[in-house]
Amino acid sequence: MAGHSKFKNIMHRKGAQDKKRSALFSKLSREITVAAKMGLPDPAMNARLRAAVLTARAGGMPKDNIERAINKAAGSDGENYEEVRYEGFGPGGVSLIIETLTDNRNRTATNVRTAVSKNGGNLGASGSVSHGFDRMGLINYPASAGDADKVFEAALEAGAEDVSSSDEGHEIWTATENLHEVAKALEAVLGDAEGVKLAWRPQTLVSVGEGDAATLFKLIDALDDDDDVQTVWANYDVSDEVMEKLG
Repeated sequence: MAGHSKFKNIMHRKGAQDKKRSALFSKLSREITVAAKMGLPDPAMNARLRAAVLTARAGGMPKDNIERAINKAAGSDGENYEEVRYEGFGPGGVSLIIETLTDNRNRTATNVRTAVSKNGGNLGASGSVSHGFDRMGLINYPASAGDADKVFEAALEAGAEDVSSSDEGHEIWTATENLHEVAKALEAVLGDAEGVKLAWRPQTLVSVGEGDAATLFKLIDALDDDDDVQTVWANYDVSDEVMEKLG
């Protein structure tokens, strides 16, 4: 589907920034702990935990850190995170879905609202933009996993619903309930994925010009710097020409 090769999210952006490695590990650890608390602490029996562990491995997180995060779920250290989703609009009319894990709703709400409003956006009510997205499973593979035909055939055989390939890599989309099963089948053919997660896939994309794109990326980076923000999904499409101008 056109445009998905340019679809960015915070986890992808962070992955390329070594200086934010510890911040990334902190977010990954939080997701692993929450996933382990919500189900069994065994990745083989807990699809969300398995997805979190796969993503952590792809991000270079050491095995000891992963095991520590899982074990933390069984402890009584007082950390109790809840999932809170914010929806709103960014520059150029772009729709935003901001997923957080927080132990302090007031702090997170204030920080998210400030980051959005200071960078040309505004928050809306729950459901204000999510109707324009489909909740799906997303499996990411690097371009080195194989050419488009090989990945498409593997995804089709595994039961995926759609594939988007580009020079940057492959995005394999599944029904949410099939994410765990498809990821396991692909692993046997293509190896470990770069990321396996539940995602918000935009139904339509909004073309964003140079000025709005610069402000939008500032907004995403501001959210990225907040420890409580796990992932940001958006429906923007920025042309290669604009990306080159932005450097």
